[in-house]
Amino acid sequence: MAEEAALSGATMIAADDDFAGAPRLRTEFTLDAGHGDVTAATLTVTALGVVEVEINGKPIAPDVLTPGWSSYEWRLRHRSYDVAGLLPAAGEPAVLGAALGNGWYRGRLGFTGGNALYGDELGLLARLDLTYADGHTQTVVTDESWQAGPSTTTDNQIYDGQTIDARRATPGWDSPGFAAEGWVGVHALDFDHGLLTEPIGPPVIRHESITPVAINTSPSGKTLIDFGQNLVGWLRFTVSGPEGQEIVIRHAEVLEHDELGSRPLRTAKATDRFILSGGEDFFEPTKTFHGFRYAEVEGWPGELTLESATAAGLEAVVVSSELERIGTFACSDDLVNQLHHNVVWGQRGNFLDVPTDCPQRDERLGWTGDIAAFAPTAAYLFDVHSFLADWLRDLRAEQLDANGRVPYVAPDVIKYRSSERPDTHQSVTAIWGDAAVWVPWTLYQAYGDQAVLENQYDSMVAHVDATEKLLSANGTWDTGFQFADWLDPDAPPDDAAAAKADKGVVATACAYRSADLLARIATALGKSGDHDRYADLAGRLREAFNNAYVDDQGIVLSDCATVYALAIHFGLLDEDKKAAAGNRLAELAEKAGYRVSTGFAGTPFVTWALSETGHTDVAYRLLLEKECPSWLYPITMGATTIWERWDSMLPDGSINPGEMTSFNHYALGAVADWMHKVVLGIDAAEPGYSKISIAPQPGGDLTWARGALITPHGEVRSSWAVAGDQFTLDVSIPDGSSAEVRLPGQDPQPVSSGDHRFTATL
Repeated sequence: MAEEAALSGATMIAADDDFAGAPRLRTEFTLDAGHGDVTAATLTVTALGVVEVEINGKPIAPDVLTPGWSSYEWRLRHRSYDVAGLLPAAGEPAVLGAALGNGWYRGRLGFTGGNALYGDELGLLARLDLTYADGHTQTVVTDESWQAGPSTTTDNQIYDGQTIDARRATPGWDSPGFAAEGWVGVHALDFDHGLLTEPIGPPVIRHESITPVAINTSPSGKTLIDFGQNLVGWLRFTVSGPEGQEIVIRHAEVLEHDELGSRPLRTAKATDRFILSGGEDFFEPTKTFHGFRYAEVEGWPGELTLESATAAGLEAVVVSSELERIGTFACSDDLVNQLHHNVVWGQRGNFLDVPTDCPQRDERLGWTGDIAAFAPTAAYLFDVHSFLADWLRDLRAEQLDANGRVPYVAPDVIKYRSSERPDTHQSVTAIWGDAAVWVPWTLYQAYGDQAVLENQYDSMVAHVDATEKLLSANGTWDTGFQFADWLDPDAPPDDAAAAKADKGVVATACAYRSADLLARIATALGKSGDHDRYADLAGRLREAFNNAYVDDQGIVLSDCATVYALAIHFGLLDEDKKAAAGNRLAELAEKAGYRVSTGFAGTPFVTWALSETGHTDVAYRLLLEKECPSWLYPITMGATTIWERWDSMLPDGSINPGEMTSFNHYALGAVADWMHKVVLGIDAAEPGYSKISIAPQPGGDLTWARGALITPHGEVRSSWAVAGDQFTLDVSIPDGSSAEVRLPGQDPQPVSSGDHRFTATL
């Protein structure tokens, strides 16, 4: 295979001494002389753990936390780099060096606990291929001739942080001629090269840096740095102080009564420690990451002020997967704009190699339910085609190994604790399991590439088939464990699953949607037999849903917002009952004071269901409500990312008492999909925006909205404004595309590429 060939001849090596979990590995070689200049140089590398690679002391790439986190049992990704510009002249010596860390492979991982879930030893696998002007080739590989030695890192864990002791520095370790005193050998690891795969998704990079906006003293005398934005990454700075002095930095997302609010971190220490050498030291802890806005600093030499922080170059480094921003949105309401900003930052922080639930506590896992809810929003804001396609490979591998059951998280670390903790046993579940179907469908709709459907088809079939086996005699899915409408705002803090929505209603509705989508996917892939099979299943589920859960007046069992949102948006109701359900949903919204009453299941779809049944005005009331629970309540409390709970912070400034309280949790930001496609009005009329729908629905007190989307065919722009009863819409359609424009109260009209202006009377 090509993946194996890229690293053929190389041996996975480990240090004979683990050196506190952060060994350095090196080999010295001389470029062959007599063949002219090097014309090409490719370094291919991967690791068990995380690795940073240098040639003669210069990093080979801006990547961090390489090779990231995949389902290591089946997939270990490698990356290749053009390093010709880093090499010396022919005949000169060079050093290939690597610094390893625990990362996800061997570090503490998962809320159920556990270290070294994948293996006990860190490893490096690398191959450098050189081509010279006369065609001569030279190869340098990892083998047992390499050396291993200590680094300045004495502890590193993703959850707990990193300790760096600058007194342990060994200058020149990555340069030719290093004496390597105290260094040891390496040994070969038993490694299956068949696990190697090229990455589909992008690397993790330093996205940007942010300087402090304030440095204050807490009531207890602690020094607190405020970066003004909840972010994911670490601090870096240059500092001088007495030898042996220790700087301790603790991270958290919020303050509680003006002190660092660390309780939501649970067991994650989120603490970095830096020990000074006595000279000038630069610190950057690249073997961990934190979710934080605030940093508590202890042991800083001298007084830490904004002025001294600037002099030290102190900044927060924002870390995320390298994703292109493709979608924008703005409107006349500043709070709504901040909401959209929070959704963007929530995605940026949680799209760190794996689409995680949260980036700060002892979890940070690829929860399938979160991305099932958020995928349409994610695919609009950023180009996540390759990012999610890569993650879906892990989901598929884990699922097929579990006889078709989609895990709660991918990569699946919960399975390693199931035998010890019965509460971690996983079942086939709605929404979380439906990610196997909903996420590939979203990518197909957003980018028009059938390859993701083809690659994930057996995964989608396995999930729907597993669901069908669990249906009761009446054709509904009303047995077994379900997360269902997780985090209903009316559920108590200590029981997130205690939702108003009947779990059978939620599960059956989701089973119908997945079967219906799979029938459409089978058609797109030319699998007519499968289309008929899954269309029949969808029809039976729809009939069972109506027979068991919907009365003659269109009232759905449990009579709450979520069940109506799913029944309407998924197409489970005939037109007469759909209208009645829409009216009832609007009534429930009014009864709740237009405060949100849905959890994970209903929130992505409730505004959609209202606008689809003629209640767009009610959807706007929900969007613009400021009292808790609502999308804008966190904004009034100073949020800069989406919260896990509608009331993660209570009005008095105290943190929600529940065990699960994250302040960076993108799932409830799924309303942005409705903002993009209904408020702004840009949607795909055909997969990949080969045909575009422009159908803005103004409402609330918004007087304008504008935004754009870079589609596979070019940039689409929409901008509208309301002045009195006059509505003006400006659109731009890319070359080679066409669109259907629908003005409020009017029939759709076709338009070609180019710029267009439309007016209407409201």
